[in-house]
Amino acid sequence: MEIKAKIKMSGANAVLMAIALIPDNIKNMETVIRGTSVETHFEASKIGSLIASVDDYLMNANVARDMIELVQNEVGEGIKNGT
Repeated sequence: MEIKAKIKMSGANAVLMAIALIPDNIKNMETVIRGTSVETHFEASKIGSLIASVDDYLMNANVARDMIELVQNEVGEGIKNGT
């Protein structure tokens, strides 16, 4: 039996986050980008494997979000300061 899960992200940075995360996709994952929404589908035969994959993805998504926000803040400060 295959167990499936889906994570959906939307918003201004969802696509940037997906682009950062796609290289880490393993064979049981698929990411689909539609406009400003992103869906990542997971599939595994064991619940523990599925939970581990989703947990890893969410940890990486958190890092990607933090990095995107950091860059956006730095760029915003540079524009504000004329640099």
